[in-house]
Amino acid sequence: MKEKILRLKKEKNAIILAHYYTRPEVQEIADFVGDSLALSQKAAATDADIILFAGVHFMAETAKILNPTKKVLIPDFKASCSLADGCRAQAFGKFLEDYPGYTVLSYINCSAEVKAMSDIIVTSGNALRIVQSLPQNEKIVFAPDRNLGTYINRALNRNMVLWDGSCCVHDRILPDDILELRVSHPAAQVIAHPECPTDILELADFTGSTAAMLKHVAASTCREFIVATEPGILFELQRQNPDKSFYPVQAGGIDNVCEHMKLNTLDNICRALETEQPELLLDPELMDKARKSIERMLSY
Repeated sequence: MKEKILRLKKEKNAIILAHYYTRPEVQEIADFVGDSLALSQKAAATDADIILFAGVHFMAETAKILNPTKKVLIPDFKASCSLADGCRAQAFGKFLEDYPGYTVLSYINCSAEVKAMSDIIVTSGNALRIVQSLPQNEKIVFAPDRNLGTYINRALNRNMVLWDGSCCVHDRILPDDILELRVSHPAAQVIAHPECPTDILELADFTGSTAAMLKHVAASTCREFIVATEPGILFELQRQNPDKSFYPVQAGGIDNVCEHMKLNTLDNICRALETEQPELLLDPELMDKARKSIERMLSY
């Protein structure tokens, strides 16, 4: 299957982009694996004719917006996101009516329609820097992740208005899930994604995006890490740091996986390359509107 995918990819001048939360075997055949920011940058720079996005729907949308003339494939259209699904454009537009004159910052985990309603898109990897670059007294609406927004507000002493959305994977982690692992692994550092609730981040030794976690672990002298994010990242953590140990945080004793990310398989990736379907199509006018907010992010 892997050999067939690599052959098809070469024949069709295709590039496979995969998120750190996908299955290990999917990450192995990808041309590039990264977090949302790095994947956006890679999508913007590619000269491939076909972009196959092994991730979730909003990520493929971002790739299409940045490459409107290229064919963008997504292996399974059901690969969605609780953050994007929890912030529908119609409801968000009504919400914004209460905040005229506010700068609208939206986390990249949102639909193309919400991106088109936003002034700047941010990722967990650049949100702090972008917000910090804006005047302290600037009125800001932040959507759709209240946990990331709360983290930014606390870190930068801001008072952004937050849309009440969350990532189902990070939001279901409880303090006891971490405390139990700390008992078993007292020497381990806790690293957490800023999509986690505040009570989880208060237990963390380091908070950052998936890319920031990888960088932190590589530079750390610590040998053990408790990882409070989707466990797909453990494949890359272990690959880069074979001499270190990693313990994924479960949610109430259950593996805390993103079911949407796991919908990407070698089988449907191969099928998508063979048939060049399902193809993601977006309205050109919508893409033009959404592109402005993404390009403002990339300019930072």
